[in-house]
Amino acid sequence: MSLLTVGSVAFDAIETPFGKTDKIIGGAGTYIALASSFFAKNQNIVSVVGDDFPQEMLDLLSQRGVDLTGLQIKQGEKTFFWSGKYHNDMNTRDTLITELNVLENFDPIIPSDYQGADFLMLGNLSPQVQRSVIERLTERPKLIAMDTMNFWMDIALDELKKTMALVDLLIINDEEARQLSGQSSLVKAAKVIRAMGPKYLIIKKGEHGALLFHGDKIFFAPALPLEEVFDPTGAGDTFAGGFMGYLASTGDISFENMKRAIIAGSALASYCVEQFGTQKLVEITQENLDARIQEFVALSNYDMVYQAN
Repeated sequence: MSLLTVGSVAFDAIETPFGKTDKIIGGAGTYIALASSFFAKNQNIVSVVGDDFPQEMLDLLSQRGVDLTGLQIKQGEKTFFWSGKYHNDMNTRDTLITELNVLENFDPIIPSDYQGADFLMLGNLSPQVQRSVIERLTERPKLIAMDTMNFWMDIALDELKKTMALVDLLIINDEEARQLSGQSSLVKAAKVIRAMGPKYLIIKKGEHGALLFHGDKIFFAPALPLEEVFDPTGAGDTFAGGFMGYLASTGDISFENMKRAIIAGSALASYCVEQFGTQKLVEITQENLDARIQEFVALSNYDMVYQAN
C-alpha cells in the first residue's frame, strides 16, 4: 500500500557532547522517508528545497523507492536550515539558528499520482499547512497520522486543534502531551487528547520507550538500552517513519499490528541516534534492522508462571 509523507527536507548543524557537525542533511520528511523505505515499497513525498540541496541525496531517496514528483525545487532560493546545541543530558537543547528560507511560503501541492494514498504521514509543520494537505486529498487515506510540537501549541493552539480533529493518530512526546492536555498523568493526558479527535495516540518517552493508546487499550514498548547516544536529532521522525512504513507494508491498522509497528519504529530510532544526522539510516542494511528488531523482542519477551496464593 502507498504511503504519502509531507515534511521538511532540510539542512541541520548539530552540536552534542560527542562533537559537532557542519551543515548536514536533515528535516522531518527526510528521516521519515528513509526510515519508512525499509518497509514501504510505494511511497511519495511532498516537500520543498532550494537549488542548494545536493543531488546525491535526492538520488539516494529515489534509489530507496521514494517518488520525488511532489518535491518542489526552488531555483535561486535556499533550503530550510536549523542549528542546535544539546545539553549534557541529551534531552534538552538550544536552538541557535532557524532559517525558514523556502519553507516560509511552502504551499504543499499534491500531484495527481499521489491521490488515493493509503496512508498519510504529516511531519512537523504548521497545523495550517498540515490541514491543507488533508483538504486537498480527493480520497481519505486509510490512516492519517501527524506529528507536532510545543512551538505550535504556544502560538497556534486553535489551528492545531482544528487539524487534530481531522487525523486518526497523533504522535508526540511526553512533554508535549502534558502541555497539550494540561495533565501530568500521561494516562489522563491521553484521554484528554483523544477527545480532541485522534482515535490513536503515541506518546514518545525518549530513552524510556513509547506508549500507544486506543480506546481502553494501552501498550508500552521499551527503548533499547544504548551505551552512547551521539545525536537524538531526527529520532522521533525516524520512529514515525518506521511505524508508518511498517503499517503501509502490511495494510493492517489493528491495535495488535500497531504494537509491531512501534517495535519497528523503535528499532530504527535506536540506530538513528548512534551517529550524527541521517548517516546511520543510510548505512544500515535490512539484515541489521532485522537483528535489532529481534533485540527488542528479546528485551520485552519473557515466560512467567504465576499462581495466586
